[in-house]
Amino acid sequence: MWTLNKKKALVTGGTKGIGRTTVLEFLELGAEVLFTSRSEEDVQQFEKELRNKGLKAHGLVADSSNKEDRLKIKSWVAENWKQLDILVHNAGINIRRKAIDYSDEEFRKVLEINLISPFELSRLLHPFLKESARASIINVSSSAANQDVGTGVPYAMSKSGLLQQTRSLAAEWAEDGIRVNAVSPWFTRTPLTEGYLNQEEKLKAILDRTPLKRVAEATEISAVISFLAMEKSSFITGQNIIADGGMSIKAI
Repeated sequence: MWTLNKKKALVTGGTKGIGRTTVLEFLELGAEVLFTSRSEEDVQQFEKELRNKGLKAHGLVADSSNKEDRLKIKSWVAENWKQLDILVHNAGINIRRKAIDYSDEEFRKVLEINLISPFELSRLLHPFLKESARASIINVSSSAANQDVGTGVPYAMSKSGLLQQTRSLAAEWAEDGIRVNAVSPWFTRTPLTEGYLNQEEKLKAILDRTPLKRVAEATEISAVISFLAMEKSSFITGQNIIADGGMSIKAI
């Protein structure tokens, strides 16, 4: 059962960071994978890299915060798969500002991509998830959902809301055979965090706060995602797995 053989999986934001390693792990575990990215260049490059590894996934240029693109994703699933077994909401952004310095456009964009888009796309793909009868949705949240870690208020709001979305959908959709869980990483090496982690003072503060004394690798988060996608986690729903190197248990 430590396999995703013949499972059909969609990963949003699948060309970089945690999304990228999730796509790779899903493929190695036997899943058929559709991944999305807003960048056509990134999609083509990742598809080429996969071919060179002897792997194949379907890439789709789509912005999950855009209604037309969400419909494009739905159409692809309807035409090619008819059902969906795994849905990973990984696409996300952050804009770091003081609360009073955000423009309306900036903070609404963070909320739209990180919180509203997963809800809209999940609703849109519900019939295909229900068709699976044993489907799993995994939302990529953040340590910022539970405590202030300096990410900025809109990001924290969006990730906290995503956790409640996880719990509420898990309760509502259990009767449809759909499990919904989340994973909340602490700082992880991805293109999104690269600039921040390259600041020596910032990195030291992170490591001082983390019992394991390092930041996570993206593969360590995608491993949790893969477990939640498997039948091995079949009695787990509505939960948030905190993958933070012990940061949240350290008071001083």
